[in-house]
Amino acid sequence: MMESLLIANRGEIARRIIRTGKALGIRTIAVYSEADAGLPFVREADEAIAIGPSPARESYLSQERILEAARKTGAAAIHPGYGFLSENAGFAEAVEKAGILWVGAPPAAIRAMGLKDAAKELMQPAGVPVTPGYMGADQSEERLAAEADTIGYPVLIKAVAGGGGKGMRRVDCPQDFAERLASCRREAAAAFGDDRVLIERYIANPRHIEVQVFADKLGNCVHLFERDCSLQRRHQKVIEEAPAPGLDAATRAVICDAAVKAARAVNYVGAGTIEFIADASEGLCEDRIWFMEMNTRLQVEHPVTEAITGEDLVLWQLKVASGEPLPKSQDEIAMNGWAFEARLYAENPAVGYLPSTGRLEHLSLPQTVRVDSGVEQGDDITAFYDPMIAKIIAHGPNREAALSKLAAACAGIEVWPVKSNAGLLACIAVDPDFRAARIDTGFLDRHGDRLVAMEPREIAIDTAATVLSRKTDGDPWSALTGFRIGGADDKRVRIRIGDHLHWGQSRPELEANTVTIGETMVLFDAGNAWPISLPVASEVEASQGAGDGAILSPMPGLVISVDVTEGDRVAKGDRLLTVEAMKMEHSLRAPFDGIVEKLQVSSGIRVSENQLVVSIVKEQD
Repeated sequence: MMESLLIANRGEIARRIIRTGKALGIRTIAVYSEADAGLPFVREADEAIAIGPSPARESYLSQERILEAARKTGAAAIHPGYGFLSENAGFAEAVEKAGILWVGAPPAAIRAMGLKDAAKELMQPAGVPVTPGYMGADQSEERLAAEADTIGYPVLIKAVAGGGGKGMRRVDCPQDFAERLASCRREAAAAFGDDRVLIERYIANPRHIEVQVFADKLGNCVHLFERDCSLQRRHQKVIEEAPAPGLDAATRAVICDAAVKAARAVNYVGAGTIEFIADASEGLCEDRIWFMEMNTRLQVEHPVTEAITGEDLVLWQLKVASGEPLPKSQDEIAMNGWAFEARLYAENPAVGYLPSTGRLEHLSLPQTVRVDSGVEQGDDITAFYDPMIAKIIAHGPNREAALSKLAAACAGIEVWPVKSNAGLLACIAVDPDFRAARIDTGFLDRHGDRLVAMEPREIAIDTAATVLSRKTDGDPWSALTGFRIGGADDKRVRIRIGDHLHWGQSRPELEANTVTIGETMVLFDAGNAWPISLPVASEVEASQGAGDGAILSPMPGLVISVDVTEGDRVAKGDRLLTVEAMKMEHSLRAPFDGIVEKLQVSSGIRVSENQLVVSIVKEQD
C-alpha cells in the first residue's frame, strides 16, 4: 500500500478519499484553489498545498501545478476523484511518467472509451449489445439523414465526444433533421472541439441503468451489481438507487455479465461504470437494454453501491492501484437491501434550476442517514465549481423502507440563504409515481410543475401565522389578525412569506421549525426555506387591490425583451418580459388574468434580484 496520497480534486469527494486514506494509515495531501482555502477538505488532510487561482483551468485542471504539488510533497500516488482530470488520458500518462502511482483507469482504456462511437465499435465484437444506430466515418448531411431514415424516427443525434447532456438532439421527423443536426454540431464544436455525431434510435421510455465494475492488474474482473440513475434533469442525475426497480434476476445477470465483458475488452483496471440505456415501455427485458458508454472513474453515486454491498470502493481503488488483487471474488460479493442517493444542489428549482451562490449562513443536514458533504455552515458556495452541497444516502431492507428514510432526511434539510433543491428532493421521495417506480429519464420533465414548490403549503402558511401571532401576543392590531370590534377574533393573520402576502390561520397546536438569522426569521417546511415576517400596515392596505401581482426579478440580469405596456390586458401565463443571466433566459409571466398597472423596466435595463419589474392587478380591482 502506498505511504502517501495526493487528491487531485476538491469538496465532498476529496473528503471521501481522505477518510479512507486515514483509515488505512496513508498520509493524505490536499490541493486547493484560492476559493477553497477555507473548506473542510483542506483542514482534514494531513497536508495541503495551494495550486492557484479560483478558476478550475488555473488550478484543478492544471496538470503542471498538480504534478508540481506532488513533487513538493513527495506524494507516492495521485487519486483524481471524479470530474476535472479523472478521465484525462494525457494526465494519467504524465503521472505514471513521473513515477507516481495513478489511482485510476489505464490511459489506453480511458482513450478507448472516451469517444462514444469508438467505444461502441469495441463493444460489438465483445458481445455487448449496443443501441441500434449509425457510427460511421461518413459525416455528410446526406449520409446521416439516410441513416436516420433507415433507423426510423424518432432518432437521437449525439456528439461523438459528448457528455453531460451537451451535443444531443431529438428529431421526430425528417423535415427537422437538417436544422437539429446543424444545432447539435455547433454545440459539440463549442463544447468539445469536435463536431462529429452519431445517430441512435430514440428510446421513448428510457431507463438509465449502470453497472459498477472493478478489475485488478492480475486479470481479475467483477461487478458489484447495478444502479438506476433514471431520475435526471437536463441529462444530469438527481436521485440514484440500487438495485434497479423492476429488474429480475435473469436480466440482472445478463447486463452485469455484459458489463464485465465490456471492461475486459479494454483490459480495464480499477473502478469503472458501464452505462446502459433500457427501453422500459414493456418492462425491463434483456433484449431491450443496450450499451451506452463507459465512465472510466469512480462515480458520484458510488455510495449506493457501497450501501448495498458493504464494500468501501475507495479502499478497493487504493488496493488495486498498489498491485494487490481485488478484495473479493464475484461469488463473495452479495447484495443487501436497497439504497438511494439524492444530490443536494445549491440551485433554485422554482426559477429553472438557476445556480445559487453565497454564504451558507445556516446549514443543517440529516443525522439519521449517511451524508457526504464538501461544505459546512459558514462556508461559501461559489460560481467556480459544481453547486453540490451534499449527497444524502439512505439504506434500508427494501425499497419502501429506504425511500421513507430518504424522504424524512430530505424533508429535514435546512439551507439558508443559499437556495437549494431540498424541497424538490423531499417531494420526489413521497411522490406516488416515484414510490411505485413509474420512472424514466423524462420523469422530472413531465412532473416538475407539481414537484417544485412555487408557493408555501397551506400548513406552512398557518405555521408561519402561528409563529408570528405569538410574537405579537396581546396586541391584535400589530398581529394584523381578523380582529373585529364587538366580534370574535377569527385567528386569521396577514403575513409576508418571501415576496408575497398571505392570510394564515393561527393554530396553537402547530409546531414550527424556524431560525432567526440577522433580522430575518426563516421557516423550514419539507425541505423548503421561507423567510417570514409581519407586513407593515401600508403593505396590507396596498395589497387589498393588488392581488399579490407584484412581479419581481428572480435573479440579477439584463432585461432583453418587454412584451407588454401599461394598461395591457393579460391572461394568466402570458409572458411579460424576459431576463437574461448566466447565459440563460428566464421569462416572467402573469400570475393571473389582469391589467398591467405599472411597468418599471424597459429592454436593455439591468435589474437586481427581487427588484419589482411589473405590477398586475385583477381587472375587477
